[in-house]
Amino acid sequence: MNEHTDDVDPLFALRALAEPKRRALYDYVVAAGTWVGRDEAADATGLQRGLSAHHLDRLALDGLLEVDYQRLSGRTGPGAGRPAKVYRRTRRDFSVTLPPRHYEYAGRILADAIVEAQTSGRDVSDTVAAAARAAGRQLGAAIRQRVDETGSSGAGRAVVLDVLREHGFEPEQQDDGVVRLRNCPFHQLAQRQTDLICGMNHLLIDAALTEANVGGFNAVLQPDPDTCCVHLTNTANG
Repeated sequence: MNEHTDDVDPLFALRALAEPKRRALYDYVVAAGTWVGRDEAADATGLQRGLSAHHLDRLALDGLLEVDYQRLSGRTGPGAGRPAKVYRRTRRDFSVTLPPRHYEYAGRILADAIVEAQTSGRDVSDTVAAAARAAGRQLGAAIRQRVDETGSSGAGRAVVLDVLREHGFEPEQQDDGVVRLRNCPFHQLAQRQTDLICGMNHLLIDAALTEANVGGFNAVLQPDPDTCCVHLTNTANG
């Protein structure tokens, strides 16, 4: 059971750990490695039970702890008492990078490509390209669905930029109509393996735009050490 929503801002959630008492409770629950009740957490950290409960609930609402209800006495049936609220570390991952990076996303694409190369015997460069296009088609389908949900035929361009922004690309519309992607979500990987990662990134965005079929954008590979290697141009301009 979880008491947080799926749209928790990781930066906001992790900020909760700056409070010393809350951090002490979180560290205790993590170290316990199992469900922890309010009384146990309060005793272990030297806090009053009411204050401990408040901080534990806040950690749950911020998505850092999961919640369940269990009988801590081990007894069942009449007289066993009401189940107590218990907490453990969430299985959800939290990651904050500034500027935004999405290495897990790149890792999933590359892992899929390696497995495909191992099982099919195809060249890994071909399977990376196929995996990047497959991920791009999924992204494009999500863009198209969001456009459909807006009910506006003119929303495509704005939705494309919003989705790219959510994925860390930091799109910036320029006066000539070109959209510069100011941030590379795969920066460190691109620094080490520029041709591989920039090529993967280009195929990903190109496939997304093709699948979405909205906004009137072309994905153009234009390596730049200070920005993403892909720029978006207007289809009317080539």
